Amino acid sequence: MTNPPYILGIESSCDDTSAAVICGTKILSNVIAGQKIHAEFGGVVPELASRAHQQNMIPVVDTALKRAGISKEHISAIAYTNGPGLLGSLLVGSSFAKGMALSLNIPLIVVDHLKAHVLANFLDTEENKPKPEFPFLCLTVSGGHTLLLMVHDYFNMELLGRTIDDAAGEAFDKSAKILGLPYPGGPVVDRLAQQGDPKRFTFSIAKLPDLNFSFSGLKTSFLYFVRDRLKENPNFIEENLNDLAASIQYHIIKSLTDKMEKALKQHKCTNFALSGGVAANSELRKRMTELAEKYNLRVTIPPLALTTDNAAMIACYGYFKYLQEEYAGLDVVPYSSITS
Repeated sequence: MTNPPYILGIESSCDDTSAAVICGTKILSNVIAGQKIHAEFGGVVPELASRAHQQNMIPVVDTALKRAGISKEHISAIAYTNGPGLLGSLLVGSSFAKGMALSLNIPLIVVDHLKAHVLANFLDTEENKPKPEFPFLCLTVSGGHTLLLMVHDYFNMELLGRTIDDAAGEAFDKSAKILGLPYPGGPVVDRLAQQGDPKRFTFSIAKLPDLNFSFSGLKTSFLYFVRDRLKENPNFIEENLNDLAASIQYHIIKSLTDKMEKALKQHKCTNFALSGGVAANSELRKRMTELAEKYNLRVTIPPLALTTDNAAMIACYGYFKYLQEEYAGLDVVPYSSITS
């Protein structure tokens, strides 16, 4: 039996420059360089992000190889994020991956960022948890996307529902901004919410008949509520911060869990999974675990380090494509939005 291939993964879809090396589905290194500069603007600035990727790419890849204990000559293939994401950021990653693959004369593999989030559940981790079994439902939740998928196999993922406006992660960040909290706001809201009363304040949740999501109305409801209370009491946010955080988090998470429960009733699966940056939210992880117990199902949730954008998940998807010899040419161009 031949040894599993070494796959170098490169991720640059937004503001994190990441490189990872895996052998089979075992993570040998997973290096992430963030970009703190965006915090002062309250969100990611595309032009600044692409410039930072150019500065970070070579040292991040070099560090990933060193931590994995291999040289570039050991790499069997290079997998990189081809979309969706910020076009300028994607171009930096794709250009580097193409140049390196060409120089080493090894296969190039393009990866869909959102599908890679799902496959993060198949990486070997220290917890050694069971991996999902096909078919399974997967809720992919991030700052830019909210998707409900039926995953038939590694490459066949059926879209059952998606947000028709804002993503859940965006709702977290915008709500945090309304409260005067720093960017990114999701983790801050999660931390404050643990000390608050989630039933203290009530906001409107969109009631769509299908499996699609909507967070625009909830975000607007929260904005108007806080604005009106501030007119009555300028110290309203400061005096009720924990309860406000807990209440908006409760409503965002309830919207997600209600749709997952509806999907579980409609589609017979023995297991389901969670993926994406918002999968790091402690309340969402708790509620999904409770949902699994309620229906006697198994839920797979990635470790915190594999929920956010990272190159290990890109390399993992690349590994399964490598086994199928599904390679890409140098003429492939990145895409900024969901294509299917």
